[in-house]
Amino acid sequence: MANKKAKSPSIDIGISDADRKKIVEGLSGLLADSYTLYLMTHNFHWNVKGPQFNSLHLMFMGQYTEQWNALDLIAERIRALGFPAPGTYKEFVKLASIKEVEGVPSADDMVRHLVAAQEATARTARKLFPVVAEADDQPTADLLTQRLEVHEKTAWMLRSLLED
Repeated sequence: MANKKAKSPSIDIGISDADRKKIVEGLSGLLADSYTLYLMTHNFHWNVKGPQFNSLHLMFMGQYTEQWNALDLIAERIRALGFPAPGTYKEFVKLASIKEVEGVPSADDMVRHLVAAQEATARTARKLFPVVAEADDQPTADLLTQRLEVHEKTAWMLRSLLED
């Protein structure tokens, strides 16, 4: 007897297939930016040096830990919408708006890179709101609102380190 593969049940959550696909495309970009930001922050945590070492080392640890936890929330929303979540470096590089930083920048330059990356991730999340609103997708809107709050606040805190 041949082993027949069972057909996956269709998804009927009140969001059309086309709208779910558009939302997932946006969330995949957000996941890629979020992963790139996570990796950048963790790298800087490991490699920061200078008079601000202790405060930046601890701050970066808090930020990359928060970012790590957010990755799961974004990927799980993609899965709940019925699509596979991107999960390779190759996919993330293709999808991310944030570019990797080469070498080991100074502590102040690390902060500048992180401000730019936090703001880029916020922009990626914000761009998805019209699509989510059109589809009446409140769970994704809620996730985006939570992520925006974190990225905007973190960018502000990092920018404050560079002010006189």
